[in-house]
Amino acid sequence: MAPSSKALRLAPLLLLVAVLLLWEILCRALQVSEFIFPSPSAIIASLIEFSGVIAMHAWRTFWTTMVGFGIAIVVGVLLGFLIGSSRVAYAAVYPLMTAFNALPKAAFVPVLVVWFGIGAGPAILTAFLISFFPIMVNISTGLATLEPELEDVLRVLGAKRTDVLFKVGLPRSLPYFFASLKVAITLAFVGTTVSEMTASNEGIGYLLISAGSALRMPLAFAGLVVIAAMAMAMYELFAYLEKHMTGWAHRGS
Repeated sequence: MAPSSKALRLAPLLLLVAVLLLWEILCRALQVSEFIFPSPSAIIASLIEFSGVIAMHAWRTFWTTMVGFGIAIVVGVLLGFLIGSSRVAYAAVYPLMTAFNALPKAAFVPVLVVWFGIGAGPAILTAFLISFFPIMVNISTGLATLEPELEDVLRVLGAKRTDVLFKVGLPRSLPYFFASLKVAITLAFVGTTVSEMTASNEGIGYLLISAGSALRMPLAFAGLVVIAAMAMAMYELFAYLEKHMTGWAHRGS
């Protein structure tokens, strides 16, 4: 018997509750110090105690991530369209972009600090650098894998190359696009946090370093929880948009 849609929606929440309960029980049973591995109750207490400070740093991380992610969407879509619409561009640019993506983005942070100074600039650019590649790859793949037979039929019916790309290729790439957004947004938060840990005096990354230096491990874990919550919220937003805009591409819709 197939599970109901309600059960599928509740499954992640039930699993999270079970993990938190097990975590709390083990910390209490083994008497683990909160300086080593804080329990969920200690993390929640830190979230409440430092709610104002956490909210301030979380807002900084959120808006810098969104700016970098927005730039990544624009650049990723444009490059993906360029690469996917031309076999020559695909053969020339794709290997170079793959080599660029293999570079550790954290290594760019000191360079970005020299160029833009301490602050939001390095965080925005790190979020962009780490998140545009999945978008570019998925858009280019969606366009480049358009069936030759379908394209031939459309040409016979009088469609131009631009008609095939804009009226068939781009709509066909939408499922790839939303799939890439769900991956890229989580990477963008990672990029922002890594940059803030070394090149900022605000943001969750800075909070993690400060809390660790002060041996406030519950506060550090609270920062991690906030990052995870923001990434999960954005993931669910894109999943909702994907369901309502590309439902035709999913089985059982």
